[in-house]
Amino acid sequence: MEAAKSRIPFSLLLLLQLLLISSDVFICETLAEGVTPEEAKQLRDEVRGMFYHAFDGYMDHAFPRDELKPLTCEGEDTLGGYALTLIDSLDTLALLGDRGRFITSVEWIGKNLRFDINKTVSLFETTIRILGGLLSAHLIASDYATGMRVPSYEDELLNLAEDLARRLLPAFDTPTGIPTGLPFFAQFLDNINNKMDYITSTAGGGTLTLEFGVLSRLTNDPIFEQVTKNAVRGIWARRSGINLVGAHIDVFTGEWTQKDAGIGTSIDSFYEYLLKAYLLFGDEEYLFIFQEAYGAAMHYLYNDPWYVEVNMNSAALVWPLFNSLQAFWPGLQVLAGDIDPAIRTHTAFFSVWKRYGFTPEGFNLATLNVQHGQKSYPLRPELMESTYWLYKATRDPRYLDAGRDMVTSLQYGAKCTCGYCHISDVEFHKQEDHMESFFLAETVKYLWLLFDLASGPDNLVENGPYKYIFSTEGHLLPATPQISLVSEHCSYFGAYCRSANLKQESHSLDISKDSLESNDSRFHTALGPTSFLSHSSFQKSNSGSGLIKGLCPGLTHRQKFGISYRASTGTTTPEAELSSKRETTVPLMAYKQIVEKIEGSDQQPTGFNLWFGINSDAGLGAQ
Repeated sequence: MEAAKSRIPFSLLLLLQLLLISSDVFICETLAEGVTPEEAKQLRDEVRGMFYHAFDGYMDHAFPRDELKPLTCEGEDTLGGYALTLIDSLDTLALLGDRGRFITSVEWIGKNLRFDINKTVSLFETTIRILGGLLSAHLIASDYATGMRVPSYEDELLNLAEDLARRLLPAFDTPTGIPTGLPFFAQFLDNINNKMDYITSTAGGGTLTLEFGVLSRLTNDPIFEQVTKNAVRGIWARRSGINLVGAHIDVFTGEWTQKDAGIGTSIDSFYEYLLKAYLLFGDEEYLFIFQEAYGAAMHYLYNDPWYVEVNMNSAALVWPLFNSLQAFWPGLQVLAGDIDPAIRTHTAFFSVWKRYGFTPEGFNLATLNVQHGQKSYPLRPELMESTYWLYKATRDPRYLDAGRDMVTSLQYGAKCTCGYCHISDVEFHKQEDHMESFFLAETVKYLWLLFDLASGPDNLVENGPYKYIFSTEGHLLPATPQISLVSEHCSYFGAYCRSANLKQESHSLDISKDSLESNDSRFHTALGPTSFLSHSSFQKSNSGSGLIKGLCPGLTHRQKFGISYRASTGTTTPEAELSSKRETTVPLMAYKQIVEKIEGSDQQPTGFNLWFGINSDAGLGAQ
């Protein structure tokens, strides 16, 4: 396996090292005196003004269309005509403490938004922007503890979210369980058009668990969480023998159509939601998959401090490219407790920002220039996100300086008549007449949180009643008892063993030990022990059939959760053959099997059984 890593030419490694050195020069030459607490307050207020310049521009000139064209002060429908920017902005309004506009917006959406139209939509974008925005706002508007309770609110946003998700469910009706990326909305669920895109990205199929999982827990309907978890299993079951996943997959055949592995475009949030689903739901299966996936990424993709793209099977170098979506990674590493590489990588990524004033969509690490055809900056938030998390973890003032530079660039380079413009060419700062909704949902949100944290935080995230997980769209998802249910998860985890001699005792789960039993034994072990929720003991109890719920001695983590190596083709690899000898693969469930299992269950919908359709007579995933 080490030979795979050595395929990266020495000349490229030298260039990478030179760029790292130059990045230090960029930063050292341009950092002014550190941001003072008073300046942090001024910057916080300036970012607040940036939000309202863009939000008011949208409401005055584009609402109720999806997004604002900030140069011509017009609106455009980019996702479906659902007042997208307003929905995406709801929890930012709450975070800023704007009770009046939050209430007005929630009430308007509850009365006017409908999804009974015929339209092809993006499953990924609709989920993270609209479904996530509705759920986050519902959780704020319905809870007195947030300080933003809407007096007239009667779960209108939750009802809309459920209606929306049910219209998206047919996308999961594929042989692999991996959803198609472009489902077709219909006025009635039994009138679904067959117009579907058979190829989806790994991120598109694997970045749905938070929103759908939260919806299941709020509606007491397990179908949403189960189909998205099944999709993650479907992707992970088709990983390569070195635990890498490709960029695009055929959802009907399970064949990879693009085998480039990386942490950026088309894959990025797959990694993100593995860890965040564990943090929010306490589901250790996600943690186990994340540990193996993260270990492989750090082994095969990481060329300190940069990340490259390689072939998912051979680890041969494909692209020595930094793309702007990679910039979320240091923030994810903070959540995972792997701070040192996060610091180095952020320094490198920020050096690109310093060089151009923005991060281009692609920066070639071999030529040290903007990648041809990837010169734009569409107001992406990922670098701001990582800057916020690194400051929160380290309190290093360099991240306040970085945030100040980002604000300056946006104010002088992207601000336009009615909002903030895309930059079509970072080398010449040419503006383009478009403003994505995520500018209000994420970009200014993370900048505001950064400077508010430095000023003495006074906001829902830092001082509110709950710990919050940010979705990949920056939406606030609270770890409430109803959503997290960590203790109930721990009570029901494990395999089901047919044995009358097993003692009724608790067994603690040793994640680090199990994680070593992976296809790639060189697991990256820098995950901090304080980063994850503590591992509770698993309680066993007798069932009517004589089965004992709990952990069977001697099982690997994959056997406990039914995850084992499966090749995506009919060929047998050495890893697959070894895996089949030592483990029993639990088959993945098709969409219709999930529905039939839930509808045919006689169980009451409570606890962990509700979420995954587990009954007392069968192991996890049994059919």
